[in-house]
Amino acid sequence: MKKIITIIGARPQIIKAAAISRAIKNHFNDVIEELIVHTGQHYDDNMSAIFFEELGIPQPHFNLQVGSASHGQQTARIIEGIEKLIIDEKPNGIVIYGDTNSTIAAALAAAKIHLPIFHIEAGLRSFNKSMPEEINRILSDHISTVLFCPTSTAIENLKKEGFSMENNGKAMIDKPHTYLCGDIMYDNSLYFSEVSDEKSTILSNESLVDKKFILVTIHRNANTDEADRLNAIFNALMYIQNVTDYTIVLPLHPRTKKMMDSLLSTENREQLNSNAKIKIIPPAGFLDIIALEKNAELIITDSGGLQKEAFFFQKPCVILRPETEWVEIVQNGNALIADANEKRIVEAANSLLVKSDFTYPTLFGDGKAAEFIVSKIIETIA
Repeated sequence: MKKIITIIGARPQIIKAAAISRAIKNHFNDVIEELIVHTGQHYDDNMSAIFFEELGIPQPHFNLQVGSASHGQQTARIIEGIEKLIIDEKPNGIVIYGDTNSTIAAALAAAKIHLPIFHIEAGLRSFNKSMPEEINRILSDHISTVLFCPTSTAIENLKKEGFSMENNGKAMIDKPHTYLCGDIMYDNSLYFSEVSDEKSTILSNESLVDKKFILVTIHRNANTDEADRLNAIFNALMYIQNVTDYTIVLPLHPRTKKMMDSLLSTENREQLNSNAKIKIIPPAGFLDIIALEKNAELIITDSGGLQKEAFFFQKPCVILRPETEWVEIVQNGNALIADANEKRIVEAANSLLVKSDFTYPTLFGDGKAAEFIVSKIIETIA
């Protein structure tokens, strides 16, 4: 029996881990043991514990409880905790997801003591190194043993950085193997879409049944921490609501709420408080988010995950960032980049709401990425 350690630290990683844990349980349970380590990077207990329960993910075997801190402090604490776990548990490999501080910290800890690293969502690039996530994903890729790419664009990014696609011989840090595997979040979206239909009550709870609404999420520091950008986004949202008369639903991250209270203009706060069709609701669980995504007319977000899920559920998307890692959905016309520019947000929303000739090609695999990934992990550590 081989053993792997899966590292999770932020809510999206908890969701991604569900696909891998499910694949192991259903297809490889007699071959590989998975230990889940929650770094505690995401310190709001209400926003992480609920995901384990509703997604049926095994509870973490370990929680490092690093909490919130500066990038350097948080990364250092995670490295220290994971290094000790690796020494104590003696796994055959470590699985990392995406681009958080937990990702790069786990990669560094494992690489220094020569443990195979399996990076899921490898090859993504925003080409904006002012984003901490971009630094994390680049460095993690370059010290990983096996890189699992969700899209052909990710493969091309790695080729340009000198990665070989031959995959000959044994995968090693100096000769990593790279695979186009599809997106495990597509696996999850297919699986949990049916679960959401059965279990989510958010549409009735929020009186959204048979109503036309726009789903909005805002959480990135660049948008929440700068008054000009935050006010521009809310100016655009209120204009869009007034013109379309659609309800706007905004599940609010606690940190965003805190920044809104201090940075929004008095006029914007007053308008928000007086407009019943802008519904600010508590953070939504994954099954509720799926229900909202599936029933929205449009999604406006700065979340990378929601950009993809909009595509999975065939909804147009306005991206509240200057760039995206998911360039395919923009190139295919399913999403428009508007950044935090009030005029561009309004124009993008208006354009996408009237467009009818969307297409949804198979960009993110066949919904069986997790099975492929686990099979390659087993092959590598055999």
